[in-house]
Amino acid sequence: MYTVAVFAVLHGPDQGCGVGGFVPEISLFLPRLLPGYDTMKTLETWDIASRDAQGVTLQVEERHMLRIEVLENAQFRVRLLKDGAWRQNRSWCVAPQGALPPEGRSRDGLAGFSCPAWELTETADTMVLTTATLRASIHKPLQIRWQALIAGQWRDIAQDRPTGAYMLGRRDHANAHFLRRNPLEAVYGLGEKAGALDRSGRRFEMRNLDAMGYDAQTTDPLYKHIPFTITRTPDAGSFSLFYDTLAGCWFDLGNELDNYHAPYRSFRAEDGDLDYYFTWAPDILTLVKAQQKLTGGMAFPPRWSLGYSGSTMAYTDAPDAQAQMLGFLGALEHHQIPCDSFHLSSGYTSIEGKRYVFNWNTEKFPDIEGFTAAYAQAGVQLIANIKPCLLQDHPRYQEAAQNGLFIRDSDTGAPELSVFWDAKGSHLDFTKPATLRWWQQNVITALLERGLGSTWNDNNEFEVWDHHAQCDGFGTPIDMGLIRPLHALLMVQASEAAQKAHAPDKRPFLVTRAGCAGVQRHAQTWTGDNRTSWDSLRWNIRMGLGLALSGISNIGHDVGGFAGPQPDGELLLRWVQNGIFHPRFVIHSWNDDGSVTEPWTHPHVLPQIRDAMALRYRLLPYLYTCLWRAVSEGEPMLRPTFLDHEDDPVCHKDTDDFMLGRDLLVANVVEQGASQRRVYLPRNATGWWDFQLGHWYAGGQWLDLPVTLDSIPLFVRAGAVLPLASSAMRATPKAETARVLALFPARVEGTQHSFIYDDDGDNADALSGNHCLTRVSLAKGQHGLALSITHQGNQPFPFAHVTVALPPELAEQVLWQGHALNHGDKITLGAGA
Repeated sequence: MYTVAVFAVLHGPDQGCGVGGFVPEISLFLPRLLPGYDTMKTLETWDIASRDAQGVTLQVEERHMLRIEVLENAQFRVRLLKDGAWRQNRSWCVAPQGALPPEGRSRDGLAGFSCPAWELTETADTMVLTTATLRASIHKPLQIRWQALIAGQWRDIAQDRPTGAYMLGRRDHANAHFLRRNPLEAVYGLGEKAGALDRSGRRFEMRNLDAMGYDAQTTDPLYKHIPFTITRTPDAGSFSLFYDTLAGCWFDLGNELDNYHAPYRSFRAEDGDLDYYFTWAPDILTLVKAQQKLTGGMAFPPRWSLGYSGSTMAYTDAPDAQAQMLGFLGALEHHQIPCDSFHLSSGYTSIEGKRYVFNWNTEKFPDIEGFTAAYAQAGVQLIANIKPCLLQDHPRYQEAAQNGLFIRDSDTGAPELSVFWDAKGSHLDFTKPATLRWWQQNVITALLERGLGSTWNDNNEFEVWDHHAQCDGFGTPIDMGLIRPLHALLMVQASEAAQKAHAPDKRPFLVTRAGCAGVQRHAQTWTGDNRTSWDSLRWNIRMGLGLALSGISNIGHDVGGFAGPQPDGELLLRWVQNGIFHPRFVIHSWNDDGSVTEPWTHPHVLPQIRDAMALRYRLLPYLYTCLWRAVSEGEPMLRPTFLDHEDDPVCHKDTDDFMLGRDLLVANVVEQGASQRRVYLPRNATGWWDFQLGHWYAGGQWLDLPVTLDSIPLFVRAGAVLPLASSAMRATPKAETARVLALFPARVEGTQHSFIYDDDGDNADALSGNHCLTRVSLAKGQHGLALSITHQGNQPFPFAHVTVALPPELAEQVLWQGHALNHGDKITLGAGA
């Protein structure tokens, strides 16, 4: 039996994301078939088939193959192949060595893993693989028990469900994995999922959709395919599971109950291979870093991407779009709002209201080069919206069809036809080299050569519901249902290749809405077309943290809300005050009444919005250092408070608070009409400083803070030194004319270290040595505090002098090279000191 979901799509006119007024046409489609248990077989019997230096192969039910490989001391891989053969023999998500070619990576390859020594022991019904850290015991009937070596003893950390752990489809390649569920465990991850950060007790689906106007507390699925979980056990550290599949899949984390089984959780996929990576660590942060490394690391964007970015559907939809866009530059100057980039919505490609990628509407933009030159002169980068589907009446549709660039219908072999906004179109096949070349050439000629330096890869959920639609697969045809999220990744990779070819010395910047694990190797992302509401503001915080815990750190939200009513002044202000602490800071809108959400929309809160943006630009040196750390070390920029305070049980409760990097505790006001904000200061050894007021507080306590519209509650970990920009109105390094070192000393003895990363802001070779890494140390001893500063890298520190800022409540002297420092003193470092 199959569970069938039937969706009716009502086609409306072009309204930003294809939802709006309706016309009579109704299309019915079946987006997925959820495999029922009666169509699957539980696997029980197994025997050892072979052993080699990397692992053990089992024959299961006398026909299937289960392979267990030791990749690292704390990381194993388990793959179950129906009839002993791959359904899909390449991976595009697993990339421990970094970037992959478009063709992906052989699933049989082990390059990038250390494959340490391990031991095998056997009994009649059990086989045990043991490393220095992790142990996997395979029992009969087929099930795996996982243990970690903790304080010299092997402790249970996870176990498959004894009453049926693995299932395969009888007549297809559906697969399932069941584990015992501990009611005390917490489960995180799965990317941008709605609702609470702890996913336990709920059910989720991976099926990328254009979910415009979603409810940030309940809607599922959304835009991205991230089949990754982190489970925190009650007393044995944490473990992660990454299922390397691009097929539609489901996670049930305790929503389902069955009297014939003890409490369990499950993963089920409609197709593909069951291929998962099991990793253990004593703390969650280690697992987050391991996941980013496993999926290829993170792209290092240019520094200007941390500045405010403007956007709206309204400007480019207007008949006088070029005048509207130039008017935005004038308004920035008039209202004294800093801005480093603009997300150019797809209205620039329109013909009679429909979108046609790579087509310029020259009636709206009569002087394209003049338009882009004006933005370049203003120092505002342009990020152009592009889409992967060509409507049937696209001026270049026949060209693409004749060259075989589209995904092909499984029945006819003709270009597939799917609903795309308010019409039908064909999706480009990014697994075909000719398509990649065509796409890259058009990105260059239509955009880059005309002065638009970056791409916004949008509407790339690839809602093609013909499961067996054919993709070229780089010469080996693949069913669309096996790789649907892959097309978003390959689209972004192709755009990136074009940008690198056009400007090889610069770091490319790209944005994508959809994708799969590994997309962070190429692009920034955001949580899609949210709805304007206080609930979205609150729950988007958790969605962003879910992405960060899943190895995707360069993220943000549409500030002010994309769909729905225009936000009132209070909501817009609070959204801006929250957005300034996210890597992506973009105000973007398509309001129901046709209005535009801009920083100056509500004059009565413009001073506070201006102050919030000024704080963002003051914090840029710290933000950029956090970005560098995310790229070089895999540490998320946005972090739930428990990530740095796992031993504090209060931090594991649901909260609106989060950390920005290691040192900033952000406690934004996200409730309408609030006059008080209750904040918990995580328990630590050094305490916390109020960033604004300079008061010190011990950790592990609650504060009830009075708040006004001006309030941005922010606390600094005691012992930290924050680098701050002085009066910068741009995010580029040249705009920062002076640097402040804000010292927040600890009150306990010892030495605390902070780091500052500087480079030229967009050089492609920055990480290889063209940078300056500064270590600032604060040592507290019996005789007071001492400040010391050292540098490394082959570029000098960008400032000969820095100004020191001290909290007003600091009672002790701070010594620099033997001299006492006062608040506001300048110290001489000397360029390259």
